[in-house]
Amino acid sequence: MVALDIDGTVVDLDGALPEAVRKAVGMVLNAGVPVMLATGRSWHGTRPVFDELGLPPGASVCSNGAVVVSYPPQQIRKAVTFDPRQVIKEVVEFAPGTLIAVEEIGRGYRLNDHFPGGDLTGEMIIESIEQLSSRPVTRIILRDPHASEEDFTKLARHLGLKGVSYFVGWSAWLDIAPLGVNKAAALQDVADDLGIQAADVIAFGDGRNDIEMLRWAGRGVAIGDAPEEVQQVADVVTDTFTDGGPVAELLHWFG
Repeated sequence: MVALDIDGTVVDLDGALPEAVRKAVGMVLNAGVPVMLATGRSWHGTRPVFDELGLPPGASVCSNGAVVVSYPPQQIRKAVTFDPRQVIKEVVEFAPGTLIAVEEIGRGYRLNDHFPGGDLTGEMIIESIEQLSSRPVTRIILRDPHASEEDFTKLARHLGLKGVSYFVGWSAWLDIAPLGVNKAAALQDVADDLGIQAADVIAFGDGRNDIEMLRWAGRGVAIGDAPEEVQQVADVVTDTFTDGGPVAELLHWFG
């Protein structure tokens, strides 16, 4: 099985899919090998990439592993939730002004204010902090366009985040998920259903939320743009995205 992160791995920062990547993925499919998307994106942000790659019916790991969707037809196979109240309370107290969003699977987000343009996709429903905290969620997204990546790393450490998992993004972005939820755990479930061993998986990623997946896979491949801590856990570091990203590695095995 080939597991692919999306942003920075198969599409660029503007969401464009290079033709070389699409063709390389097509070669994997022609070889009869399943291709699995494993992304921090929500399902409604994942579906267009699934369609553009021309993937056959199957599962996608979304929301950093909190959600697994089969498509087509669309069916939510797994949705792991947690109580957001304590995390949201601490964020509001420690970092007032932080943008907070919680995911509505297949629909969009509920949020306390609008995120910068293009950060989120789908329907946006503005709610109070009390409303955001009112029911279990698959994940919380924190964002502050005026803060740095380092600021959000400090925020995560300050919060302690007991009982949850967190993933610091490229910018001032923090994803908070149920404890034990990550791409690797969700991929393990999908691989078990397909009778595939982790040793027979090649996984590609470029972000900190890919670390567990790259460690889990038999061959973990970091895109050349990945932060140092991501590259360190990979079995191999391939080209930067501009130079082809996953293409050379896929051609090596399936070309």
